[in-house]
Amino acid sequence: MATHPFSSTLRRIVLACAGVVSLAAAPLQAATDPALEHAQALLAKGILFDGHNDLPWAIRGWKDAPGDVDAYDIRTRAPEGGQTDIPRLRAGGVGAMFWSVYTPGEAAGGFAKTQLEQIDLARRVIAKYPDTFTLASTAADIRAAKAAGKIGGMLGAEGGHAIEDSLALLRMYYALGVRYMTLTHNNHTSWADSAMASEPGQGGLNEFGEQVIAEMNRLGMLVDLSHAHPDTMRDAIGFSQAPVIFSHSNARALTEIPRNVPDDVIRMLPANGGVLMVSFVAPFASQAAADVAFPAMKEYLVRAQGRPEAERKAIYEEIAAETKAKMPKVTVAAVADHLDYIKMLAGVDYIGIGSDYDGNSNWPEGMEDVSTFPLLIAELVRRGWSDEDILKVMGGNVLRALEQAEQVAKKLQGAGAPAP
Repeated sequence: MATHPFSSTLRRIVLACAGVVSLAAAPLQAATDPALEHAQALLAKGILFDGHNDLPWAIRGWKDAPGDVDAYDIRTRAPEGGQTDIPRLRAGGVGAMFWSVYTPGEAAGGFAKTQLEQIDLARRVIAKYPDTFTLASTAADIRAAKAAGKIGGMLGAEGGHAIEDSLALLRMYYALGVRYMTLTHNNHTSWADSAMASEPGQGGLNEFGEQVIAEMNRLGMLVDLSHAHPDTMRDAIGFSQAPVIFSHSNARALTEIPRNVPDDVIRMLPANGGVLMVSFVAPFASQAAADVAFPAMKEYLVRAQGRPEAERKAIYEEIAAETKAKMPKVTVAAVADHLDYIKMLAGVDYIGIGSDYDGNSNWPEGMEDVSTFPLLIAELVRRGWSDEDILKVMGGNVLRALEQAEQVAKKLQGAGAPAP
């Protein structure tokens, strides 16, 4: 897991400065905290756009009534440790989010079926609560939802295996509301390498992988490079005509794990216009937490490969419980350190937020659910971030990337670019 060379002295200076201004981020405090009050004002003014929320998978896996949208009532606190519901979304100031319509790559097959079921589930949740949610197709729809006091939602397909090597399926997913696709999950596809797969890959993207990205550009679907191997990241950024995103990843220089992004890739973002959306997951933000969690994740991937869904769930829950008991304390400062670092390396215009709530169980202290976004915003206020920069990171940058992707699609379609 070697990282791209970077000056260790400069890195120590960046982290030392961050530590001075953040000295122990406290748990979410009363609204009398000036930084928290300021954070609340910024959340009211701007659009907090979360790049990755796994509520659809939490509903699908709910043991009492798997996939039952009516039974899993989010008008009040979500059941069984769920991290997302309407009261807490409102408390967290969430203005928009990508609903991850995740499809496990370690399954034996049936990826398109699962993908369609997940899209259907997410759309039914959005439709069930029309006073709260609206399904958005464009960046303008997200802004309109904010103006109407609603939470704009877009769908994000997590795992390119779900297209089953078919551009026709990709187009159908777009028609159903998918506005980004993660090229890989924890397994290689036939056309793109994953960061987490145990077997060797082919060296990034192949020719069909380029066709996939070309069609995503033509449609206006964002290319998501979280979970991708660095070679895939580099190939995709170099090939894509539209900005890419990382919907839930952090800086590998601070937490050296395969899921995080190397320095040289981060430095490619300004030329592409892409956005690295920092995750709150403790093992992504903290090396000490990663050292506990990632051996367990590798164990899960080996044991779960090809097993039925119920067996995979049982294996995951067993390993997750063992891991959580060993997890060291992590604070919001660790997440903010990644934002500081990426800002220093690429600039503030290429950073966002992608929590991964309901997709993990290990969080920084006090950041266990969607109500806690103000804690991070307050930490940035304490570190001296300007209002303009915070508003960009909250959602302005990813909205800009969406708008640019829409413009690229309009240009390609107007030029008569054919579907591959």
